[in-house]
Amino acid sequence: MGTKVCTVVMAKDGGVTVTVDNADDKITQTIAMDGTSITITVKGSDATSTITQTAEKVAISCKQFEVTASETITMTSTKASTYKSDNTLDLKSAKDMTLASDKDVSISGTNVKATGSTKVSLSGGGQSTLDLSSSAAKLASLEVDASGTSKVSVKGAMVEVKADATLSAESTGIATLKGSMTNVQGNLVNLG
Repeated sequence: MGTKVCTVVMAKDGGVTVTVDNADDKITQTIAMDGTSITITVKGSDATSTITQTAEKVAISCKQFEVTASETITMTSTKASTYKSDNTLDLKSAKDMTLASDKDVSISGTNVKATGSTKVSLSGGGQSTLDLSSSAAKLASLEVDASGTSKVSVKGAMVEVKADATLSAESTGIATLKGSMTNVQGNLVNLG
């Protein structure tokens, strides 16, 4: 363990500065208290970390920031809050995760993907509306079931229904097939 040079400077105008200089490891530690703020600085050969505290704010600037708690971490703010990463951001949980808001929730990205190994649900309560819109949409599954308690509508400039095996259309009430021109074709056509 090499020799450290420790200095304490006290000044009426500048406050108190404590410095520990570790020349062997090229690290300088400084605590500066000027009556307005406290600044703790650790300066190495390739990185510097700083903690600055005033009466209203604590600012931390560093190359890597790590928080580890053996039990819980709670963060609360009363005003708008921002968490931003200029690179990849991962949020992971070993158990259930909840994302909730008392107001609107927006998710946007170049590609948005939701995957559930057991089930994926989209639902709205009460008289809410579920809108799915895109310039092109595809729904693919081993089995697809679309149902409505009062009405199901499919609209488009051109609507095509195609089955590789059996196609069945049935109504317990009135069934209507209507067009400006209607074609019924098949090797065997049975009406009635």
